[in-house]
Amino acid sequence: MDVLPFNIIEKMIQCFGKCFFYKDTMESFLISAGTPPQQARKYKDEYKFVWAKKLLNELSESSEGIVTQHKILRAFYDLRDLPDKALAGKERNTGLDELRSLKELILELKLIEGKRKEDSNVRKRLLEERSKIIAQRSERLYELKDIFYKGITSLNRQEAGYDLEYILMSLFSLSEIEYKKSYKTSTQQIDGSFSFEGFDYLIEAKWRKDQPNEGEIGSFQRKVDTKLKSTRGIFVSVNGFRNEVIEAFNNNTNILLIDGIDLIHLLEGRIELKELLSMKIKYAAQYGKCYCPDSIYLK
Repeated sequence: MDVLPFNIIEKMIQCFGKCFFYKDTMESFLISAGTPPQQARKYKDEYKFVWAKKLLNELSESSEGIVTQHKILRAFYDLRDLPDKALAGKERNTGLDELRSLKELILELKLIEGKRKEDSNVRKRLLEERSKIIAQRSERLYELKDIFYKGITSLNRQEAGYDLEYILMSLFSLSEIEYKKSYKTSTQQIDGSFSFEGFDYLIEAKWRKDQPNEGEIGSFQRKVDTKLKSTRGIFVSVNGFRNEVIEAFNNNTNILLIDGIDLIHLLEGRIELKELLSMKIKYAAQYGKCYCPDSIYLK
């Protein structure tokens, strides 16, 4: 089977970026089209355009991959609407335009001869894969949510602290972000760490009745400052932060704050962890604020 032309690959990348809203939908589309699941989600932590580009380039390196490219192209051709109903207005029109443009190019290059009857099996497999992914995620979030709400009333605060570490580790696993659980250096205790969008992050997590003071967050910031300059910190406090403490760490900071409200939104499925992190990072970069309230990222 022939390698797909460059302009077709570029059009497919544009369709991936503009025809999908949720990454889970894009993943299930790839799998239903015949992409091996592990390969389909390999670059899921990247932006959709980058994810598509890296995947299609990788597929072009083998004969089996080229066959998969053609299957994905066929799946795009068989679409009669955008896979994500969440796209609306201008974004929906842009997505439809990209899909239409890809189909016209397919016919122009005679990659698929004429219009064929829509293969309902593609849509069926897509819906089945998407439903399976959503169901598994919902079940896991329900389990974590139960642990979280029990921890709110627990008298054993040490156990609640361990539960918080477990919840955080599980949320990162659900979002397919590699997470290193708590560890010690010769002089420091680190509650967790991960990499995201080119930066390394250290985590400090507290679940106490009182809110952390400026000295505690400052001590954590000094831990972060002993690492590479590209290292940032995330301080998690289930019971939130006092306004004066937040103000003390605004402007030119490398610390982001996450509170219990953020965790509830994650556990209730109102926002995904990668979206939350991206919004908090963007807000800090644009406004110099270490804490991004839910009124901003849930707009």
